[in-house]
Amino acid sequence: MSLNDKTLKELHELLVNKEISAVELTQSTLEDITSREDKIGAFLNITEKKALEQAQTIDARGIRSEVLTDGIPLAVKDNIVTNGIETTAASKILKGWIPPYDATVVEKLYDQGMIIVGKANMDEFAMGGSGENSAVKPTHNAWDLTKVPGGSSSGSASAVASGQVRFSLGSDTGGSIRQPASFNGIVGMKPTYGRVSRWGLIAFASSLDQIGTFSQTVEENAQLLQVISGFDPKDSTSSHFAIPDYTSKIGQDIKGMKIALPKEYFGAGIDESVKAQVLAAAKHFESLGAIVEEVSLPHSKYGVAAYYIIGSSEASSNLQRFDGIRYGYRAQAIKNLEDLYVKTRSEGFGEEVKRRIMLGTYSLSAGFYDAYFKKAGQVRTQIIEDFAKVFGQYDLILAPTAPTVAFDLGSRIDDPIAMYMADILTIPVNLAGLPGISISAGQVDGLPVGMQLIGKRYSEETIYQAAAAFEATTEWHKKQPVIFGGKK
Repeated sequence: MSLNDKTLKELHELLVNKEISAVELTQSTLEDITSREDKIGAFLNITEKKALEQAQTIDARGIRSEVLTDGIPLAVKDNIVTNGIETTAASKILKGWIPPYDATVVEKLYDQGMIIVGKANMDEFAMGGSGENSAVKPTHNAWDLTKVPGGSSSGSASAVASGQVRFSLGSDTGGSIRQPASFNGIVGMKPTYGRVSRWGLIAFASSLDQIGTFSQTVEENAQLLQVISGFDPKDSTSSHFAIPDYTSKIGQDIKGMKIALPKEYFGAGIDESVKAQVLAAAKHFESLGAIVEEVSLPHSKYGVAAYYIIGSSEASSNLQRFDGIRYGYRAQAIKNLEDLYVKTRSEGFGEEVKRRIMLGTYSLSAGFYDAYFKKAGQVRTQIIEDFAKVFGQYDLILAPTAPTVAFDLGSRIDDPIAMYMADILTIPVNLAGLPGISISAGQVDGLPVGMQLIGKRYSEETIYQAAAAFEATTEWHKKQPVIFGGKK
């Protein structure tokens, strides 16, 4: 019997009352994974033995009634390192690497009794927006197996949407949590930069990366983010800012809340049916008492260009460590040290990763640094200033998460520019270090439409308040794909 239709609170109550055990819940989750995995492709590694051993240990000591997540299974994206569990970032170059330590977020999960049942598939080194750039296999959309699930946190999103797991962790560099959450009709939160430790997250772009959360409902998302948030002395970018109770405003009305609609996020390139669903959501917020007004974020249109210069430049630096010397894949039949470097990286990295390394190296090279990387940094500052101006008058920004619903597998894989433009609505949030959530705003042709709520820095509880108010007064979040047992 599947238990993935139960909320976190319901599962906790069952565990505390000993109606089920942690082992039974874990076994049920593993059965859900294996029964659907051939169709979805959400996992690179299913950690059955380790998960059941952990569940047995939890049952032996007893479920802690005061710890909401005690004995609860989840999936973790494969760029988050896990002690004793292979971690590859979905890349050939890290195949077989078993980390000797846990990421800080993994330590926090274990401390709160959560059980990792597998490492989720992803675009290689988090570079991609469709889930097709994994070196192992593509991930499929839970609503339509012919569609992309979004990326780069493709497995983390599809695993939740398909009912393989109730919760998962992903990472978001330019929309890699919010976009797959949108395509899969679930809740995905990218918290404020620095809210969650990046120690143990395999770096793509250090000034942009942020670990975040996937769930079926808004409240559960807040509860999971509570577990992994907090200052970490091992992460120099970790914030000392106090962690509130993210659920503290859930259930409160939003009368008088000021919500901004940026006109640039509803312009050319945004599918008309997507736009209509999000504008209808804006009207719904007005019916709940919110004040919704149009604003301008004029420099957002430069976000994609700035992002791919900054992100690729940081990637070219971060990925230098993967060279075949210390760990991971090493090329054979080499002649000298230079040959080892060239062959290992040529054979070990996928095409998208190599493309971004080359772009970043070029942007940082002598003679081009000022023209590209420095200029991109200046544009980033202007984007930050645009957001600050709007947030001087408004509580939240409402916009579509993605320009379209999920597109066909294979339809954009050979067109990197079209793929990059799919992130045009999410990228500015990462450049500004802001929190943003994607929740379901409706459907078009049976596929979910996501809308994002963007907040001021460290205002996650306000985002959750508004998202929960929408969720409580609409039905979209209750719809589930057929593979989960629901109806489109």
